[in-house]
Amino acid sequence: MIDSREKIKTLVHHSNFAVRFNETDPLGIVWHGNYITYFEDGREAFGRHFGISYLDIQKSGFVTPIIKSVCEHKFPLKYGDKCRIETTFEDSLAAKMIYKFKIFNQDEKLVCIGETIQVFLDEEGELMLTLPPFFEEWKKKVGL
Repeated sequence: MIDSREKIKTLVHHSNFAVRFNETDPLGIVWHGNYITYFEDGREAFGRHFGISYLDIQKSGFVTPIIKSVCEHKFPLKYGDKCRIETTFEDSLAAKMIYKFKIFNQDEKLVCIGETIQVFLDEEGELMLTLPPFFEEWKKKVGL
């Protein structure tokens, strides 16, 4: 049994982006759906940095569809804003990938928080109930 008081192990990566004109709506703020794209950008940057990109996963014979995405808006972003996304991978005993996100504007104001959860499917599209071997190896390599 796991002691719920144990601290969850995490890995954190920071990346930057600028809000583009085509990401804004008629109100002049970032359209809400684009925050999910920013989360994906954060996951991709995290994956490249830590050696677990979508291509790495695919080459290992798996895909990782998103089964949950949450986005909570705190403050609007506007065209030209320079932003930082903090992507945190939370370790889990289950065969899934949990990411938490925080987006900050150029003034370091928290503008958005979110979460995505992905599961592993094998080449036949079957849900993995145990950790794929390549993922176990990756977790050991990065100290999780």
